[in-house]
Amino acid sequence: MSETTYTVTGMTCGHCVGSVTEEVGKISGVTAVRVDLPTGAVTVVSAAEPAAADVRAAVEEAGYELTA
Repeated sequence: MSETTYTVTGMTCGHCVGSVTEEVGKISGVTAVRVDLPTGAVTVVSAAEPAAADVRAAVEEAGYELTA
């Protein structure tokens, strides 16, 4: 199992958290997504580390920006 944490900007509420969780959760192999709204930390748990480009695309699809 792989656990990777990214920083996402632009999230301000529970709906934002839900949108990011839903989109990132669609990535193949992802088994869990945890979002910490105050810090913008998004932790992705998966069988193998997903490509950063896939995570970035999912976050952007949700309407936010991956900064790290």
